[in-house]
Amino acid sequence: MDLFDLTGKTILITGGAGHLGSAMSHALAAYHAHVFIASRDGEKCERLADSLAQEYGTNCDGISLDVSSENSIQSCLNCILKKTGRIDVLVNNASFSSMGFFEDITEDKWKEGIDGTVNSVFRMCSATIPHMVRQGHGNIINISSMYGKVSPNPDAYRGEARLNSPVCYGAGKAAILQLTRYIAGYYGEKGIRCNSIAPGPFPSKTVQETEWFVENLREKTMLKRIGQPEDLCGPLILLASDASSYMTGANISVDGGWTAW
Repeated sequence: MDLFDLTGKTILITGGAGHLGSAMSHALAAYHAHVFIASRDGEKCERLADSLAQEYGTNCDGISLDVSSENSIQSCLNCILKKTGRIDVLVNNASFSSMGFFEDITEDKWKEGIDGTVNSVFRMCSATIPHMVRQGHGNIINISSMYGKVSPNPDAYRGEARLNSPVCYGAGKAAILQLTRYIAGYYGEKGIRCNSIAPGPFPSKTVQETEWFVENLREKTMLKRIGQPEDLCGPLILLASDASSYMTGANISVDGGWTAW
């Protein structure tokens, strides 16, 4: 029963108060980690952290973090290290992109989309790995996407720009998978593991209001349903815990079978 226990582990999750991040933060707290929930909305993170601390009786902190800013990242890490002296697990969940069809994506929009996907993960890893090397261990979990593995099917979107998955999003998420493998290969001998999770169709509550789109997503999965945020908790706890101590460079697809057709 202790196989998945996270007691004593300091875990930073970026985007930890969002649609998917909130569920993952709940899971990390439920398994007794000291969770630092970080996003641009520091107050929202603090409210969630306070709630989780009361619910699970564990240490939780909310912290402000802008993954597009190296200064903000360093400030966040310094705060964590000052408080705990360590960072055992980094969950790179925060992401932002530029919307539009291929012909609408200007060079500036492309750069913004790539910055919000793979560049932000690179910044977080670049800033965190030196601390993990010094402490002799570390664990990085990168949140990619099924669109880092396969192309979006245009039929699913019916030409709706507000729903379409932009090219820079998928390109950035694919790059995250390679970055994951690279870090695993170069830092494994230093005691650092790096794995990724590739979620499938997990539309936000707002997107779920468009019923025909949700139905399209359901039909393209083997399980005939969209993902719920809680569906990510099991794979996350596996990778964050010592249960996955011999796993590195791996990707876990959580997509209802979408990419296995």
